[in-house]
Amino acid sequence: MRIILLYLLLPVFIIATGCTMNYSFTGASIPPQLETVSVRDFDNRAPVIYPPLSQELTDALKDMFQSRTRLQLVNDIGDADFEGVIEQYRTQPVSVEADERANLERLTVTVRVSYQNTADPELDFDSSFTRYEDYDARAGLEAVEAELVKKIISQLTQDIYNRAFVNW
Repeated sequence: MRIILLYLLLPVFIIATGCTMNYSFTGASIPPQLETVSVRDFDNRAPVIYPPLSQELTDALKDMFQSRTRLQLVNDIGDADFEGVIEQYRTQPVSVEADERANLERLTVTVRVSYQNTADPELDFDSSFTRYEDYDARAGLEAVEAELVKKIISQLTQDIYNRAFVNW
């Protein structure tokens, strides 16, 4: 009985290991021709600048690609190449109290990303990604800024990753 089961499962195993597209549990579909990834520093061209944002965003993208893909991070231009600029960093009131003072504010960050895929240029893109987080205006931006930026970067990097490798 075990021998029959082995003969039945062997062809399935051989066929399954012969596939050429790599899939992962993260939903990514990365062609085998892509072996390297590069992330160039994001320039901060926003009218209001939060100094650590550029480096934190660049590092977060690099970390994501290293932890979620098999791609090797390179300093030169990789098979998958990302570059971009921070276009917007602003706060605005979301909710106003009876005395016309904001009680809820929103921090918004927009980045423009250019992606080039040497294996399939049809997947290249040049797109803007925007994310925001609301905060209590009475606390003041300075008190919550670092934590808000961390959350926004996490959302932006996920959006960029999905656009490049999950094809949504």
